[in-house]
Amino acid sequence: MFWFLLITMVVVVAAVTLAVVGGGDSEVLPEAAPERLVDPLPLSRPVDRADIEALRLPVAARGYRMEDVDDVLDRLAAELAERDSRIAELEAALAGGPSGELPAEDGGR
Repeated sequence: MFWFLLITMVVVVAAVTLAVVGGGDSEVLPEAAPERLVDPLPLSRPVDRADIEALRLPVAARGYRMEDVDDVLDRLAAELAERDSRIAELEAALAGGPSGELPAEDGGR
């Protein structure tokens, strides 16, 4: 039994050594390009719920890529601030107008 274990151990050590040393002829694995944000938010129109649900942020070694997450959060914050401003403007127009008419948009139509 002792000889069997000794021979098995020698064969395993030899196989591992050959795999490590013998693999020197082949190239090292190429560097993988870091993942980038594939589904950016649309620039030509406001972001809607479907855009957010379809958004997939790329994963890095320690979680999500901070640069991509920051970009998405900045864009969403800007759009929410714009919408909040527009809502406040419309509410003020409703509260202050004698007939409750909304102001004309873009160019005084």
